[in-house]
Amino acid sequence: MDFADVVRARYSCRAYEDRPVEDDKLQRILEAARLAPSASNRQEWRFVVVRDAAKRQALVKVARDQAFVGQAPIVIAACAKTNGHVMSCGHRCDIIDVAIALEHIALAAANEGLGTCWIGAFFQDKAKELLGIPDDVPVIELMTLGYPADSPKPKSRLALDEIVMYDAWRS
Repeated sequence: MDFADVVRARYSCRAYEDRPVEDDKLQRILEAARLAPSASNRQEWRFVVVRDAAKRQALVKVARDQAFVGQAPIVIAACAKTNGHVMSCGHRCDIIDVAIALEHIALAAANEGLGTCWIGAFFQDKAKELLGIPDDVPVIELMTLGYPADSPKPKSRLALDEIVMYDAWRS
């Protein structure tokens, strides 16, 4: 698939087929995350790949009763093994770097004909407890992964001239 087609194909999938993701596809997707850039090459991301049906069902409650989380054959808990390093611009690098790696996952999944959804609505403490994640390791996001059982809706996006400014901010 052409890269522009991959970008257009990616959407927030909220319904999944009852069909496992092949290991070779999963490995290619995880490899895309491994190759993502990170601040000072810290590579702070860590991923807990949840395939166990009972744990995925338990993650439904953790994710504020979003039923499709348990329907997806894989849920990825994207974590950061970090010391809280702040870049000179004032932002923590672990949150940004994990987000970059997750978007690599989302685009690689779209390229494989799979769907994903970013999950930011979840209880951090319950996710850690369920998945055995240490207290000092934040869970940045959850992401579902699997074969879509829904279709993308048309994307409502602002026009480029509304979001892009050249050389200086304009009101």
